[in-house]
Amino acid sequence: MSKKKATIMAIVLVVITAFITSTFNLALGNKMLISKDTYEQYRKYNKMIALESIIKKDFYKKTSDDELTDGAMKGLFAGTEDKYSTYYTKDEMERLMEENEGSYVGVGMYIGATEDGELTVIPMKGSPAEKSGIKDGDILVKVEKLLVTSKNSDEAVSMIKGKEGTKVNLVIKRDSKEKKIQVTRAKIVEHSVEAKMLNDDLGYIQIKQFINTTTADFNKEIKGLKAKNMKGLVIDLRSNPGGLLDVCAEVADTLIGKGTIVYTKDNKGNTEYMKSDAEKLGLPIVVLTNGESASASEILTASILENNEGISIGTKTFGKGIVQTVRGLKDGTGYKLTTAQYFTPKGHYIHEKGIKPTIEVKDEEKQLDRAIKYLEDKIK
Repeated sequence: MSKKKATIMAIVLVVITAFITSTFNLALGNKMLISKDTYEQYRKYNKMIALESIIKKDFYKKTSDDELTDGAMKGLFAGTEDKYSTYYTKDEMERLMEENEGSYVGVGMYIGATEDGELTVIPMKGSPAEKSGIKDGDILVKVEKLLVTSKNSDEAVSMIKGKEGTKVNLVIKRDSKEKKIQVTRAKIVEHSVEAKMLNDDLGYIQIKQFINTTTADFNKEIKGLKAKNMKGLVIDLRSNPGGLLDVCAEVADTLIGKGTIVYTKDNKGNTEYMKSDAEKLGLPIVVLTNGESASASEILTASILENNEGISIGTKTFGKGIVQTVRGLKDGTGYKLTTAQYFTPKGHYIHEKGIKPTIEVKDEEKQLDRAIKYLEDKIK
């Protein structure tokens, strides 16, 4: 053996020895003793490895290692029986990040879940979805051949997105009737905030979702409404499915003054408080909610109500009181995992309960009028 080869072999042996030392407890002759925890990990996944071999050997089509691995990872998260926790392939993770950034290729519509597990949609103004005839409140039934529910909403969203100029086939339901709609994908630059003056005194802001661009858009619109001498504000969170917790907290901080926005608790009992500073809007606020106002929408609603900065009008919110953490992995894949519960400023846990409105108005067409009346009476 040459001196160079001997050196390489020595390095390899050092690396192997280091790995074995870090993994196993003790070597006895030809036998290796390992820790109980390490043994349990190997035993747990032996079955998966065996089944993978069977699939590769006996499945009637050629299999892909990447697809089998992705499927196994998705199954691992499905084992939590939590519909909000999921594993993302590289493509899915990329699209999720694009969505949170507010720029992506798709059809331009917001998707939320109903209490019955259906997916309701709101098309963006001027989007391919709106131009194709999709309307607020339509129920998404199919994406291509996939029957969609809240349990596979991430897969549905991933299928809706794609290359610019390509088409996607959807089935929506409106008034109990199903309709097939083909939509051409386009580059979507998302603005999640829309605002206007309702009259000489009252401002209106609709927040469709909490994404990375929301805070800047919200602050811009608030500044514009103040310049028009706004004396009261309607914040429309109807059918807002939620979004980024830190963005929601930034919006709340603009509105409520010094106080607690929300606090979270993980599985170890660790508690983390999100606080706001002393600056606030200082005007009467009405929040509009419905059964599809979820997650971050509920956090903002509760922070306004329980810090005594306003009331809510509409119907009870969805009831999602858990927090997901999104992480990207080195290979471009990633995951979303429920890591904590959240509680309102006064300690209420609203998961699967929702937030009852201060004033219940079941007819959505009358909710805004009721909000205007309340604010007008308040500022007289």
